[in-house]
Order: sequence, then structure tokens, then C-alpha cells
Amino acid sequence: MTRTVTVGLDGSPESRAAAEWAAREAELLELPLKLVQVWEPVPAPMAQAPLLGPEPEGWRRIPREAAEGVRRSHPGLDVSIEQLSGRPADILVGVAKDAELFVLGSRALGGIGGFMVGSVGLSVVAHAERPVVLVRAGEQAADEHETDPAGVPSAATAFRPVVLGLDIESPDDDLIAFAVAAAGRRGTSLRVVHGWNPPYYYDTYGVAADLGLREELARQESTALSEVLRPWREKFPAVEITEQSPYGTPGNHLVDASREACLVVVGRRTRRSPLGTHLGSVTHTVLHHATAPVAVVPHD
Repeated sequence: MTRTVTVGLDGSPESRAAAEWAAREAELLELPLKLVQVWEPVPAPMAQAPLLGPEPEGWRRIPREAAEGVRRSHPGLDVSIEQLSGRPADILVGVAKDAELFVLGSRALGGIGGFMVGSVGLSVVAHAERPVVLVRAGEQAADEHETDPAGVPSAATAFRPVVLGLDIESPDDDLIAFAVAAAGRRGTSLRVVHGWNPPYYYDTYGVAADLGLREELARQESTALSEVLRPWREKFPAVEITEQSPYGTPGNHLVDASREACLVVVGRRTRRSPLGTHLGSVTHTVLHHATAPVAVVPHD
């Protein structure tokens, strides 16, 4: 079975931006695009109300109109539609199993920017077995590219780097491979960011302020990161892989890096705790505050 790039669609500006992003990614991957819409039935007593009937006609038009728009802007792309009924988060998690990549829209925040991730989006990200990408409302193709010589955003220029957030204590091959492949098909570089903090007992014993010790720790972290990336540089020489191991909160460094990125890639561990599935503090921070599309890759 051929996997698809699948996007959850609800007619909102953010889902339309997600559909356009997914169409561009489907072309890069040379895969079909599937638009999926989920109708959540209302309780039986409420379903009798004229405005809350089983399935409003406007609901049926949304994916058809979206598909027509995608076909116009991406001629030759294989686009299909699927309309389902049920609890959106559960249905979309199930649909994502058959996708190469699953894409959702997320409302943009004002001011400093970032995402407003709703409960459906967070649930899909937390439970999907395939990579999930969140795209902000208003995301344009030109936003992923360097500015032209006049300083104007342009889809005709080179892609900005792909940024990968990496925990070097337990680096996962699937996560790194996803990021390398994303950079490779865009013809751009991969920037790996590993933020770190000293062990808690350094603060406890008052040695965190020792600049010499901090510099030594920084060298150790940088060396360890280079060692993790060495085989990937050897295996994929065509992809320029740069690295950064700054001191401080990893999520904050990734949010900063997102401002110059076309895509930010982070991981999500699939192991469950007794309290259920958790995204982790770094992934949670990036999801809510990154200014570029964010790919969350599940891994062991």
C-alpha cells in the first residue's frame, strides 16, 4: 500500500495553510495527498435542531473546495478526499497510521508569534504512530525560503535550514533520519541544536558559577554531539550538517532557531507512563512557540 501525505481539514484558515503545506511536501516526497475531514455527531436531542442536523451541506463542500484549490496550485498532484464521522482526535489518530506524514493546522498567536495548539492537535501529536507536522495559520511557501537580494520573501530562493532538536543522551536514529531526509529533499542544510544544563548538584554545591568548569562541560557536550553526528555526515555527505550545543533550556534555543528555519523537527517518546502519554517539556515548548512548521517524530 502506498502511503500518503494526509492532512486534517476543517475549513479554518489554519487547516487551509496545512493543506497547502502538505501539498508542497507531497510533491517533494512524490506521494499522493489525502484531505481528511471528520464530522463529530451531536447528541441525538440536539440533532433535531435545524442548524445542528446530522451533516450540514457546508461541511460537505469544505474538502471539495480545498481539493479544487490544491489541484489548481499543484497541477499533476494526486489529491483524494475522505470524510469520516466520529470523535475527531480518535479518528485522526487512526487515519494517521496509514500516512507517511500527517499534517494539521494550528492557530497563530499574536505578538511574538507561535502556535495555539488545541486539544485535538495535542491529542493527535501525543498518540499518532507516524510523524505529525503542525502548520500555523498564514504560513506561506515563501516563509520557508531565504529572502531575495532585495530582502523580500520569495519561494524562488533556497530553503532555510531544517532545525533538529536532539537529546544526545539517547539519540534516536529514526528522528535523525527524518530530519536528514527533510533537509536533503529541500536541498538545504540541517542545523542540529542540543541545549544542555549542568547536573542539578552543580547548583547545589555552588559550582555552576565556575566559568572554567562550564567551559569544560560545554566542550564535553560539543564533542559528544559531534560524535553522534559523525556517522550521519559520512552516510549523507550531500547534506551539510551543522551543530550547536548552547548552555540553557533546550526548548528556548529551538524556539530561537525556528525563526530562521523552514522546519523544526523534535521527537516524542512512545513509551507510556502510568499517567499516560506525555510530549515532554521541550516538544511542548516548541509546539506552542516555534514560528516555523514543527514535525513531531515518535520514537522508542
